Amino acid sequence: MTMETLIREDIVEGGGVAADERRIIQWSSVIAGALAAGAMSFILVGFGVAVGLGVSSASPTWRDASAALALLSGLYLIIQAIISFGFGGYIAGRTTRPAPAVTTIEDEGERRDGLHGLMSWALAVLLGAALLAMLGAAAIDRSPMRSSASSTSAAEPLLSYELDKLFRAARRPPNTDLREPRAEAGRILMTSSSHSGVSTDDRAYLVQQVAALTGLAAPDSERRVDTLIADSRTAINRARRNSIIVAFSVAAATLIGAAVAWAAAVAGGRHRDGAPLPNWMASSNRFHRSPRAMRVP
Repeated sequence: MTMETLIREDIVEGGGVAADERRIIQWSSVIAGALAAGAMSFILVGFGVAVGLGVSSASPTWRDASAALALLSGLYLIIQAIISFGFGGYIAGRTTRPAPAVTTIEDEGERRDGLHGLMSWALAVLLGAALLAMLGAAAIDRSPMRSSASSTSAAEPLLSYELDKLFRAARRPPNTDLREPRAEAGRILMTSSSHSGVSTDDRAYLVQQVAALTGLAAPDSERRVDTLIADSRTAINRARRNSIIVAFSVAAATLIGAAVAWAAAVAGGRHRDGAPLPNWMASSNRFHRSPRAMRVP
């Protein structure tokens, strides 16, 4: 008992296990991993947008994006998350100081490294979400939709083409202001994707508006309104479908990124210590660097 106490005191006082090394989380390594993951993600997302592997790059309103493009974009999001969070987790695990030599748990070092990778993943996700929130708030503040609620509509970005066709006329009096009619028609067309669709009264009102603003006869106005109600329903459903696919892909990529960050941090810690990787990561043992033999004087 006395010998064990003396050994422990000698280790602590001699600097073998300093108080700073016994800390579970080393935030410098966590921040380094999060920054590395964020930088890699920015590069890969920018590359994907450049080559068209993003719904937003090929179709800003998502109205013309196909399901194949949405699925391909989602798959690319998952791949870039694996690469980005794997890179960040590896940096976090590689730069973390080794676990203390005196430990009561055999795999404490692996858990410690994996925890650093998981924390770098969480920090990168939070920073990305905060950045997107700030960009979205800035875009809303600069949007003309905030100027007047009566003359704008949430349908304008999605159904701009349908609204153009709805009020298209060969001749129109100069200085005709179509902002309020377009906004009102947009709000009506947005109901086309609901369970009940556009009501009879709203349809009749649209027919009257189209006839008054375009000079078309009543039968022609009715045909135009019916055609654009069907087109609006198709555009809204397509945008909703693609949004669901990409949103699910983002959630899946984020969750997969957590597991990848943990595994990469464990691999980084093993490479730091010059130890072979565990059996579940045996395929990566070719990157193992054996510790060099120290010459004993």
